Order: sequence, then structure tokens, then C-alpha cells
Amino acid sequence: MPMRIAVGQGARATDEYLDFAAQIGASGIQFNTPDLPGEKRWELEDLVALRERVESRGLRLEAIENIPNHFYGDCMLAGPGRDEEIDNVAATIRNIGSAGIGLLGFNWMPNSVWRTGLLPEGRGGAVVSAFDLSLVEERSREGKLLVARRDRRVEDKKDSWSAGAMYELGVERTDGEMWASFEYFMRALVPVAQDAGVVLALHPDDPPVPSLGGVARIFRSVDALKRAVELSPGPGFSIELCLGTVSEMGGEEAVLEAIRYLGPRGKIAYVHLRDVKGTVPAFAECFLGEGNYRPAIVIRELRAAGFDGFILDDHTPALVGDSPYGHRGRAFALGYIQGLIEMMDLDDAPAPRHAYPDPGAGDETRLAERYPDPEPGAPPPKA
Repeated sequence: MPMRIAVGQGARATDEYLDFAAQIGASGIQFNTPDLPGEKRWELEDLVALRERVESRGLRLEAIENIPNHFYGDCMLAGPGRDEEIDNVAATIRNIGSAGIGLLGFNWMPNSVWRTGLLPEGRGGAVVSAFDLSLVEERSREGKLLVARRDRRVEDKKDSWSAGAMYELGVERTDGEMWASFEYFMRALVPVAQDAGVVLALHPDDPPVPSLGGVARIFRSVDALKRAVELSPGPGFSIELCLGTVSEMGGEEAVLEAIRYLGPRGKIAYVHLRDVKGTVPAFAECFLGEGNYRPAIVIRELRAAGFDGFILDDHTPALVGDSPYGHRGRAFALGYIQGLIEMMDLDDAPAPRHAYPDPGAGDETRLAERYPDPEPGAPPPKA
């Protein structure tokens, strides 16, 4: 399929969610931690029902992003229950494949995504999220830190940011320990995914800092993403390329490096196209076109690298009067991306020469008769 947009990050296949996708011109839907039954795993019938609900509206279920953190918390932290969790995650992956869903995004952030501010500091007073590592290190501010808690969704809050809703992990983990647990997880589950016809797609760490809450964030650089791909070069594993997170790592240079390495290897499962101003240790989200990278250059690089998947907006600034889901901010971002994709598609299209004929002598004569040179001092002709 060609490069395209999808509407994503919702948890439920509501009429509003599906109608928005159709109205915005998307052909597909993605869900982030969908609201499905199951304390340890997802069952086949629920996944089939979700896909059929989407398809009943003429849309495609492109991917599921994230299983609940508690499905594999011990996997990430090498806890005592990780082998039982791996069995349940394997069953979930098989069910996803049997349900006809080909992509499962996941992350290696046991304490999730953090921000230190959600304020009207974007363009024109738009509400944006921000992160400043120096504020994280102030113990007095712990109750004000924002954590994306999709296991504690609040319906009237955008992006599931919850103040003070920390993951009380009660442990510390080094880089080496987090890499070891990741490799253990991959050895067990990538073969399962391949057999099930599912691609496991890894999201980079957001924010990409060395550690948070005593737990290392190992996917904080482009080099770390390369290392993950080298661990599992086969078809069962790929990268869920969140360009906002990569931009947080090192701006446009990091974004282009990631695309140029991952794209030709077929290792970009899908793309989150958002951006920030600044890089770690401090950054703030922003509208497309005013951040660290130039979106048109990025779309062109994706196309040149052979990427033919779907693109999401991910987080967006909240515009005046926006909904909890952020319909206005998302519509702006998705329309922007659609326009860029169409312009890139025109690169290969032949020029419509019939619309721009080379004027011959006869044409020049007729133009001279219709628009003669004005007499000296005469007023300009009316349009």
C-alpha cells in the first residue's frame, strides 16, 4: 500500500472515532491500549469483534499500539512472574494474528511517558506538553509531574496525562539489566510473532533521558534503535518510529539518521509524525512546521527510504475549543501530513503540459491585440 495517514491513539471504536477517521480522509484506524477485556491477556473473539467493528465502517484496522503495562511489567523488570507473563503475551500475539491484525506496537518503559508541564505556551496560546529534566530532579515537585497512565484513563483529559500518577515500581534498574531483560523478551516472543504473521514494533523511550524513577531508559538514542534491529533482523520485529521522540534526542539530524538507517532495511513499521522545540534535557511539543525538523524533508526522506506504511499525528497541541481527544489539533496535523504526501506523490507524475502550452507566434499576436501597450500617461487597465 502507498504511504498514507491513519487516525490513532484512541482506545475505543466509538461512532465519533470512526466518523472522524472517515471525515478526515483516513483509510485506517490504530488503537492505543484498546479497552478490551482481560487481566493478563486478550482473547481472540474480542480482537475479531474490534476488527469487524472498524471494517463495518469501511476502514482498516492498521495496528494496535501497546498492551497494558501490567501484562508484561515483570518482563521489563526481570521480575519473578516474567515467564508466566511471556506465556500470556505469546497467547495475545497469536490471537492478534488470528484476528487478522498484523502490527502490535510496544514500549520498554515500565514507568511510562513523563512530562513536567501542560500549559498554554504554544503558538497563539495553544496548550502543549513540555519536559525539563531539572524539574524532575526536584523532589518537591513529584506531585506535579505528569505521567501518561493509560491504565487510569480520564475521559476529559487529553493524552491521559495525570498529575502525580507515578508508577511506584519500588526497584532500580541499570542499562545492562534493562538490555538483558529486553533480549530475553525478544528471544521468546519474536519467533511467536513471526509464526503468527504479526510484527512487533518498538517505540523509542519518551522522554529519551538516561533514567527516570531509578529505571534506565535504554531506547534513548538512534544507536539504541539500531542495536535493537541488529538483535532481531527478521520480519517479526520492527520500529514504531515516533519522530517526535527521535527529535527530542537530537533534532532533524537524529530524525534523518533514523530514517536513512531503518527505512532501507524495511524496519519502519509506522510513523508518529509530531515535533518538539529543543532536545533533551528540555523540550516542548509544538505544531508541525515550527519544531526541530522540516516536515516536508522528513516525508521526502521516508519516501526515498522506501517507507510505504501509515503515519499518525500522535500528540498534538490543543487548539481553542478543542475536545478531550484533540479533534482540532489532530485535524490540523493530519491535513498537513496529507498535503505533504500528495505533493511528494506529484514528484513522479508527468507535468500537465496541456495546461501550460508554449505560446506560438499566433498566441503572442492575439495576446498583443488583447493587451496593447498603454498610451503614455494613461491609467492602468481594469482587471
